[in-house]
Amino acid sequence: MKLTIERSDLLRSLGHVQSVVERRNTIPILSNVKLEAEGETLALNATDMDLDIIEKVAASVSTPGATTAPALTFYEIVRKLPDGAQVELEAPGDGRLTIRAGRSRFTLSCLPTEDFPLMSGGEYAHTFNLPAGDLRGMIDRTRFAISTEETRYYLNGIYLHVSERDGTPTLRSVSTDGHRLASFELPLPEGAAGMPGVIVPRKTVGEIRKLIDETGDDVEISLSEAKIRFAFDDAVLTSKLIDGTFPDYQRVIPAGNDKKMTVNRKTFADAVDRVSAISSEKSRAVKLAFDGGVLSLSASSPENGSAQEELEVDYSADAFDIGFNSGYLLDIARQLDGDTAVFMLADAASPTIIRGSEDMGTLYVLMPMRV
Repeated sequence: MKLTIERSDLLRSLGHVQSVVERRNTIPILSNVKLEAEGETLALNATDMDLDIIEKVAASVSTPGATTAPALTFYEIVRKLPDGAQVELEAPGDGRLTIRAGRSRFTLSCLPTEDFPLMSGGEYAHTFNLPAGDLRGMIDRTRFAISTEETRYYLNGIYLHVSERDGTPTLRSVSTDGHRLASFELPLPEGAAGMPGVIVPRKTVGEIRKLIDETGDDVEISLSEAKIRFAFDDAVLTSKLIDGTFPDYQRVIPAGNDKKMTVNRKTFADAVDRVSAISSEKSRAVKLAFDGGVLSLSASSPENGSAQEELEVDYSADAFDIGFNSGYLLDIARQLDGDTAVFMLADAASPTIIRGSEDMGTLYVLMPMRV
């Protein structure tokens, strides 16, 4: 294999694929990226056996061929090459890859391509297209609530499934860690009807979000019972799904919350941020006291003292106090669309519903805490 490629093109694609590679591997081949040169393209492939990415990039190929090279070392070398450099890659078939750029020359040890696992094949029962902007919104609105508790592995991802609102079919993403729940939905894309409900792992969610940051095209999403595939531009990301049952989240969405409070979203978020500076790292609790058109936010800790701030809000129900984790409140406030946040409350011990006034497709449920 022999080819020449622009350093910036190689660095971008290598950056995408090497982040899939785990830093510690007991299987040596999984530390490597597979390089396959053919025609006018170089295909880069990396996997951790749960997640697989293939990205193609334009290259001037003089000798077609394939090899594998240590992904992280290869990436570091290319990253440190000068901007605008032409990089020459050569693998003569003796277990080595030579990298040349200007007066720099590196030689890496390679492993046979036959050892590299194949994961991206298989049949997919359902395929549909989603605009990249919609997929970005779907991920951003929900991924912060993914659980990191490994024992409840079925919560370690986003639950993607078909639902409906007011009789209209929707594609809905839901995540929860037991303290908060995030739900986002959009009109059901053509081809998604009848798809199974699937749990997309946290790592996959993070990788696809990075990959689609630069694209404006549609993303083709294909699903089977065990795998999901995202294809767009010159990249294909294939991932195993979490083999588990997502809980019946509808049961934790309260139906009888009758106390309504509306507040400027940014003003509220800024006030929570300021007041929480005083709260202890352990609890991060902030107390909300509702009384007429005034909301008092307060926090205290034995080590740091206390803080209080008042906001004007639209609230006319009975006066009462409720406590929340300030970090959770901020996560939600930052994801709401529009200028106004709407809180539907019941009492100090019951979950609260939070939405944006202009975005009825997004809903958050937050459990209170004692303060």
